[in-house]
Amino acid sequence: MALELSEQEQFRRNSLQELHNLGIDPYPAASFPVNITTKEIHEEFPADNSKYQDVTIAGRIMTRRIMGAASFVDLQDATGRIQLYIKRDDICEGEDKTLYNTVFKRLTDIGDIIGVKGYVFITQMGEISIHVKEFCILSKSVKPLPIVKEADGQTFDAVTDPEFKYRQRYADLIINPAIKDVFVKRTQMVNIIRDFLNQQGALEVDTPVLQSIPGGAAARPFITHHNALDIPLYLRIANELYLKRLIVGGFDWVYEFSRDFRNEGMDRTHNPEFTILEFYVAYRDYFWMMEQTEQMLEKIAVGLHATTEVPVGDKIISFKAPFKRISIYDAIKEHTGTDVSSMDEQGLRTLCKSLGIEIDDTMGKGKLVDELFGEKCEHHYIQPTFIIDYPVEMSPLTKKHRSKAGLVERFELMINGKEIANAYSELNDPIDQRERFEDQVKLMERGDHEAMFIDYDFLRALEYGMPPTAGIGIGIDRLTMLMTNQASIQDVLLFPQMRPEKKIVANLASDEDFIAIGIPAEWVAVVRKAGFKTPEEVKAANPNKLLNDLSGLRKKLKLDIASLKLDQVQGWMNV
Repeated sequence: MALELSEQEQFRRNSLQELHNLGIDPYPAASFPVNITTKEIHEEFPADNSKYQDVTIAGRIMTRRIMGAASFVDLQDATGRIQLYIKRDDICEGEDKTLYNTVFKRLTDIGDIIGVKGYVFITQMGEISIHVKEFCILSKSVKPLPIVKEADGQTFDAVTDPEFKYRQRYADLIINPAIKDVFVKRTQMVNIIRDFLNQQGALEVDTPVLQSIPGGAAARPFITHHNALDIPLYLRIANELYLKRLIVGGFDWVYEFSRDFRNEGMDRTHNPEFTILEFYVAYRDYFWMMEQTEQMLEKIAVGLHATTEVPVGDKIISFKAPFKRISIYDAIKEHTGTDVSSMDEQGLRTLCKSLGIEIDDTMGKGKLVDELFGEKCEHHYIQPTFIIDYPVEMSPLTKKHRSKAGLVERFELMINGKEIANAYSELNDPIDQRERFEDQVKLMERGDHEAMFIDYDFLRALEYGMPPTAGIGIGIDRLTMLMTNQASIQDVLLFPQMRPEKKIVANLASDEDFIAIGIPAEWVAVVRKAGFKTPEEVKAANPNKLLNDLSGLRKKLKLDIASLKLDQVQGWMNV
């Protein structure tokens, strides 16, 4: 199918061809030796201008103001923007002024990437600028950027359409460069965590993404197939069981920033592909892990914001340790008025129904307690709060509580009404672990698609003996949302998962169909460019407007074809 181009796209392709005709490669292969950034110039030039008399810089044209023999350009590189002053006689020292009059003025556009050499100065208006002595095109942009209006350094109509922002993140980063700060802070946050763990002797490791059994969490997996082995494989839903195998093998502290995949719903806090930090430490328990978590989050907040007080929406979240602790049963009692600690499955089911909580027959006791907490309690915990001591049915990989029957040593960290972390005193009794897995199989048989498989190799590892261990998983995407004050997980993912893009329906009419109503063959492409998909649409058009539009396109595209007359266009309507 022929490529459908807008008027601007066709115009830029014509400019591209003219550059080639002039012997200019609009995509040169040679390195361009940049020796400065816009940020360095703005920060350092006012104090010391001696070293800025020979600068080489490259970036993207964001605005142009052509004023005859001189022009101003706003150039944007990875660190910011700077104004360029381009004078015709400076870049064209001889008689030939083609580089300025034709190449710069007519064949370059907003969005083009250029390289310049010159010196830094301050204009009469007090603006730090580069006086350009040499200019070249490094990459011709053949697709126009969305227009964003700015004045006095303020953006007035930044593109906010999520469909554009998330699907064309590359363009979003160009026209809304401030969003880069979110992703810079994300990387800084990960580095702070790495430093925190490495300084205590933790070892970063890698574990398999493709797994024969999707273990370590209660979630529906993505399934794929390995052709050479002729077996099904799963994208990992967690890396927990592999990291605990390493604890069995003799490592005392291991961690991994893991890309995990869960075949579940998508919303403002869920993406099917996400990043999680998990780490496991021998000879520690969940009390120790709470303290480590407090210290790490406090360190992150201070590292990113120089304070423990972080704005999140209209709230201020304090990451100052220590955090509040409350058992899940006490939390449910506080927010429903009912003590569920001694309820059986049927009692929980009845309570859920009375509270209007949607449940189904596949849910066991653990899932029912989880639904109660999620629907009635979770959103109340804005400041960091450890929800502790879960029922054993909710936690098949967690050690039984040392003093409270029916509970396990587990906590979830709630911040701003959402789970950020999940941690256990890890179950290391292989007999108990096998029984817990078998209970999960019973739930799977009832139709629970998120119940865990039995991982027999992991059980074999436990039988060799795993020391007492504390483990945690921390959602990096959600933590980034908090630390950068973003309301949607899509805003902290460079390329979030999207629904398939709607495709433009191909033209149903052939060139011959247009020719059949009298349109000259050389004008068919222009008629299509004007937006007409079928001869019937042409017939329904206003002939005067159609003539004006087509004549305008002929002029814009510099087409060497005979002009049209009104009676000729009117004739198309009467066929």
